[in-house]
Amino acid sequence: MTNSARTCAALLLALAGLLAVTAAAQVPPAAPAVAAPPSRPKVFIDWPGADIESLRKEIPFVELVPELGAAQVRVVVAPGTAPGGSAFVLEFTGLKEFQGDDNVLTHRPEPNAGPEDITRGITAAIKLGLLRYAAKTPVAKDISVRFLDEAKPTSVEDKWNFWIFSVSTSAFLMGETQYRNGNYFGSVSANRVTPGIKIQTSVYGNFSDTWFDFGDGTTYESERHGYGASALVVWSLGEHWSAGGYAEAQSSTFANLDLGLTAAPALEYNVFRYSESTKRQLRFLYRIGFTHARYIEETIYFKTSENLVQESLTCAYEFVRPWGSANIRLEGSHYFHDFSKNRVELGAELDIRIWRGLSFEVDGSYARIHDQLALPAGGASYEEILLRQQQLATGYDYSFSVGLNFSFGSTRSQVVNPRFGNGGRSISISM
Repeated sequence: MTNSARTCAALLLALAGLLAVTAAAQVPPAAPAVAAPPSRPKVFIDWPGADIESLRKEIPFVELVPELGAAQVRVVVAPGTAPGGSAFVLEFTGLKEFQGDDNVLTHRPEPNAGPEDITRGITAAIKLGLLRYAAKTPVAKDISVRFLDEAKPTSVEDKWNFWIFSVSTSAFLMGETQYRNGNYFGSVSANRVTPGIKIQTSVYGNFSDTWFDFGDGTTYESERHGYGASALVVWSLGEHWSAGGYAEAQSSTFANLDLGLTAAPALEYNVFRYSESTKRQLRFLYRIGFTHARYIEETIYFKTSENLVQESLTCAYEFVRPWGSANIRLEGSHYFHDFSKNRVELGAELDIRIWRGLSFEVDGSYARIHDQLALPAGGASYEEILLRQQQLATGYDYSFSVGLNFSFGSTRSQVVNPRFGNGGRSISISM
């Protein structure tokens, strides 16, 4: 190879090297690898006394870590103030990948909220505040947000303001040559039930006329009546407590009561939260009643009128399952002027669903009775005993029934207020 050829080859090799270096310089450097975000945000909870295990169950879309150094989010829960009262301040601070993503929420408990209610509310606020961080991680695809209007069962517009009125009347007549009987009944009720208050009122009256011909020229005729009015008002005091009272006025020839006036304040405690009433209840209801009684005839205790004070305690347990429901109730009461004048009642009910609105019901009750203060001193005639025209002395009573029930339709407001049960038996001297 000649010198000129060698020189040309060297120049070509140098040119090729220069072009390679230039091309390499124009290629942008590879971007540094970015670590994939964790599947769940790592969170450190700074809340003295918090139950971390419970929080792990309530907020499954984050990973709670025991040390701040391993966290991506720090949550600090501290007492604070809000317009109108005390509150809790929740500070969310973003760390590492979430640096600069901070937020502050405030939880203000209800005025009568207990420790469990406060804890539940703060937990819900923490869950809400952490959603913004979880939304930036792969776990977001497994999260759905749903708005529950559960606290607004009375938010619908109702021109009646959730009052329900009922008017009932009936007449039953029967007779034959030597016997006839007529029974007449009427009642008016007005009820209003919301989560905050339960009101039940009623006015009633009944009249019975009986005539019997003995066939020897003598006849027997009697009239019996009963009139009355009652009211129950219950206020909700948080998830476990309720307070209210009963008022009643009544007159009954059967009970030898010309006029009875009763007022009975009451207090109830539910071991479970009232919001769990669709699943279970264990309620203790204490009542103390003040009664003024005026009798038609002098009683066996030589009284024509008297003032009485009576107290009662009721324990009621109820649970609901997919197959139906069951409840049992035990109540004891006595008069303060004589503790031997007392009564104990036990009642139970079983409701088994058969198909949709159709159910099979069984219920029964038994009572030991030692508090019949209104029995007339003159006793009852043979005819009054046979025709049940007069209340008789007894040491017990019982009842038992079985039947089918079918319900259908809907209501405007699905309000369930189990406080004080269905109103119960108000404190009075009559059966």
